[in-house]
Amino acid sequence: MAEHEHGHGNEHVRVAVIGSGFGGLGAAVRLRREGITDFVVLERAGSVGGTWRDNSYPGCACDVPSHLYSFSFAPNPDWPRTFSGQQHIRAYLERVADVFRLRPHLRLNSEVKRMTWNKELLRWDIQTTGGDLSADVVVSATGPLSDPKIPDIPGLDSFPGRVFHSARWDHDYDLAGKRVAMVGTGASAIQIVPAIQPEVARLTLFQRTPPWVMPRVDRAISGVERSLHRALPVTTQLRRGLLWGIRELQVQAFTKRPDELGFVEQLAKRNMARAIKDPALRAKLTPDYRIGCKRILLSSTYYPALARDNVDVVAGGLSEIRGSTLVAADGTEAEVDAIVFGTGFHVTDMPIAERVVGADGRTLAESWKDGGMAALRGAAAAGFPNWMTIIGPNTGLGNSSMILMIESQLNYMADYLRQLNVLGGRVALDARQGAVDDWNRKVQERMKRTVWNTGGCTSWYLDANGRNTTVWPGTTTEFRRATRRVDLSEYQVLRAPATAATPSAARSADAPVEVEA
Repeated sequence: MAEHEHGHGNEHVRVAVIGSGFGGLGAAVRLRREGITDFVVLERAGSVGGTWRDNSYPGCACDVPSHLYSFSFAPNPDWPRTFSGQQHIRAYLERVADVFRLRPHLRLNSEVKRMTWNKELLRWDIQTTGGDLSADVVVSATGPLSDPKIPDIPGLDSFPGRVFHSARWDHDYDLAGKRVAMVGTGASAIQIVPAIQPEVARLTLFQRTPPWVMPRVDRAISGVERSLHRALPVTTQLRRGLLWGIRELQVQAFTKRPDELGFVEQLAKRNMARAIKDPALRAKLTPDYRIGCKRILLSSTYYPALARDNVDVVAGGLSEIRGSTLVAADGTEAEVDAIVFGTGFHVTDMPIAERVVGADGRTLAESWKDGGMAALRGAAAAGFPNWMTIIGPNTGLGNSSMILMIESQLNYMADYLRQLNVLGGRVALDARQGAVDDWNRKVQERMKRTVWNTGGCTSWYLDANGRNTTVWPGTTTEFRRATRRVDLSEYQVLRAPATAATPSAARSADAPVEVEA
């Protein structure tokens, strides 16, 4: 569709993709493979990579094996390690942007400020920091791990030292010889602690809840293996298939039989006992909830780092700051020069939701306020026509690669666009509230038995009302089946009246007609 078609100076595209991490770049590749070239990728930063661009903290790496944490359509025979580091994953995404010729579609430094559904013209009007445009379809791939969360701690504003979040690492500040507080014990913190422990004067770890930590079986991938993967691509596929299969088999324990995880707990305790000889420290680090309830973390260096002389573990979380003194909930005090927050992201309150204004004039955040995040097949929200999200509600995984879920959602996106083409003309699909409710009810019903809901912990998977709106309670195969096709009976088909061909006529025309599918 040509620019300026609607009689004003703003660019109009068939599809606007938001974000250029795995979800956004994956969507862009899929659009090209479907023969759609009239699209843009809106990215708020100056380069692609999403969470793998933002998280550049010391020790940053993926906890899913590289051969599984990559696109099936863009295998990389040259991963240097079984679990690759941030710089290798970021380089991989830059390469995907080059190989699949995505650069011309990228609009960097274009943060979406607001997008509003235009009922007359059946399109999205999008305001960005790089200019305004409109799109027939929006694919939102902003990702759950994109907006860092820093807790509201009394006295933080007046702390005289340096403060930053793990996802906004301050590389200009040298931690060597400093007294550093690490707040949080999640997936980032357990990578940061061993990376900075040798250089800091003192490291104080403020832990609210201890994580379960399993050994990380990481190794360099040999030149021989890499040559083999290059010469025989099928070997890369086999390796990926094996990694995937093992994880599919593990899902049952998380979703249906959490009692079976006791054996894994024993392994985790043994892992701790090997490195932590002090019984008091071991007691502090032993979780009181079932393994798997919070994300199981992988590290072979975290416990050994905590056993070092220059590390203190404070079991009470950080409760207030007085000058440069940090005070824990149990009254413990620590004098520090810098605070690093490894306190996670806005996951259950997707920040983009504040900026999406649907058919009834409400934002997505408002429509999710009471019932929590919910989307049909993890993709479509009622009242937000032709808007889809990648890694939407209840598509997260507790034990496997998110790339598998992203690719399933790309199948759904591709079929969604095919359906719009088949329907023809100016048309939009709006998920029926009943279909969204049905889907969500089934997901939440299955969630009841899972370790995430029964394991006795409070995790970032749960929203403010204790609902698990984050994780998928099944296998990646089941999700792939559920998202293979768009079922038109789950949608209302909206058509613009014939007179809405020009903006002036559309303004005087009636609202779009609803067509029963």
